[in-house]
Amino acid sequence: MKALLIEDTLTSATLVSHQLRKMGIEPILARDGERGIELFKAERPDLILLDIIMPGMDGFEVARRIRQLEQAGEWTPIIFLTARTSDADLEKGISVGGDDYLIKPVSETVLAAKVKAMQRIAQMRYSLLVLTRKLDDANQELTRLSSLDGLTGISNRRQFDEILLREWRRSGRQAKPLSILLCDVDHFKQFNDGYGHQVGDECLKAVARTLQSALRRPADLVSRYGGEEFAAILPDTDLPGALRVAEVMRSAVEGLRITHRFTPNGVVTVSIGVASMIPPRGEADSAGLLKRADDALYGAKQSGRNRISATPIESVA
Repeated sequence: MKALLIEDTLTSATLVSHQLRKMGIEPILARDGERGIELFKAERPDLILLDIIMPGMDGFEVARRIRQLEQAGEWTPIIFLTARTSDADLEKGISVGGDDYLIKPVSETVLAAKVKAMQRIAQMRYSLLVLTRKLDDANQELTRLSSLDGLTGISNRRQFDEILLREWRRSGRQAKPLSILLCDVDHFKQFNDGYGHQVGDECLKAVARTLQSALRRPADLVSRYGGEEFAAILPDTDLPGALRVAEVMRSAVEGLRITHRFTPNGVVTVSIGVASMIPPRGEADSAGLLKRADDALYGAKQSGRNRISATPIESVA
């Protein structure tokens, strides 16, 4: 443990240094406020013992500057050493950042007791800080988990809705196209019934991984939309670009060659509806865009499945 002793009187500095060493604490001595601040920045001591009356910068100003130098979450105990005993001095010492106040000449017993008390407070504060950080980490993990689908591990419907709203507003402000893909696993009920729910779950996981791997930009998002449905958000993407992504997805799922004897193709496939538009001025939400994507998905399924259908892009009204 290191203690920064800022004391201009040699006799007092020598005495207190001796007392600190007896307690197993290494003193770092500064004879004025400026040097004390320099040593604080260089050494980051565990404790500061600070005289009030010094030439140039007094102890009150030193304490105030040290508190300004501390990083978020840092706290170094400051004990004032002084012959001044007025209530006003005590109040000022605490107000500028001091934690305790010792009257000179300093009793070795009192100094030891004060130092132990500060060590105890510092340890409790450190324990509280560690606990707070653990709680913060736990809350962040809970937030992350609340945005993921429990089965597939990709984003869930809640995350999809939040990101879609954000991208809808951003695209509207910037007058840029926003595209949505709605994807449905073809004849999945028959797959589930024929092979069992456990195999069905594994199928959905594989499809989810495949759809996600088709996205190349950090801003793109694929989510489980519900049941055997998935959805993707493609910001700054026009209809031709969205159709290319949709085809990569469709082809990649078919390429998994997951056996599905209840379909004409004999393997698991997907149908995808694509919609793209520049959000019109004054339109508060993306319901219209989702409706177009849903209609396009219905069209893909009606026209034979394992295919892509789209609605045209719309410009700002």
